[in-house]
Amino acid sequence: MSSMTPNLEGGAKVTGGQNWMPLIIAVVVVLVAGIVLFMTLDGGKTGTTIAPTNAALDPYAGNLPLTELKMSEAGNMAGGKETYLEGQIENTGTMTVSGVTVQVLFRSMAHEVVQNESQSLKLIRTREPALDLYSIASSPIKPGDKREFQLLFEKVSPDWDGAYPEVRILKVETK
Repeated sequence: MSSMTPNLEGGAKVTGGQNWMPLIIAVVVVLVAGIVLFMTLDGGKTGTTIAPTNAALDPYAGNLPLTELKMSEAGNMAGGKETYLEGQIENTGTMTVSGVTVQVLFRSMAHEVVQNESQSLKLIRTREPALDLYSIASSPIKPGDKREFQLLFEKVSPDWDGAYPEVRILKVETK
């Protein structure tokens, strides 16, 4: 039977028994770290919707050709690999563009869609000393303007055939 003895800090201390507080704190820390890691690896994309592969294109999309596409890969700090798609977007229409959402379809050797991602197009402000991306809303694309963009994919399906993915403009915000 354990007895209670006064603790110098003013609390009671159980003698002859186990102090469970460090174990409880350790379990809570591990759970929180696990949740943070899951959200980070998932890109925080839980609950996002995926546009169907036959989703209608924005009517203004024809005025926004995407050209000079280039792809690259780089390792990340977690030991994984990130894939980048860069190119240029030009506004050949008459409206100022303040946002663009694209759908990117990665295909397999059988030409089946193995990855379907939608994301906002990010523009490249500078490349040196480091790449600086920004949203179109912060500096809209006026008629006749041409800008560089980059799309980032934290994971690409292992079934991807390695060819350039199909990039479709689903939504355009204009002023």
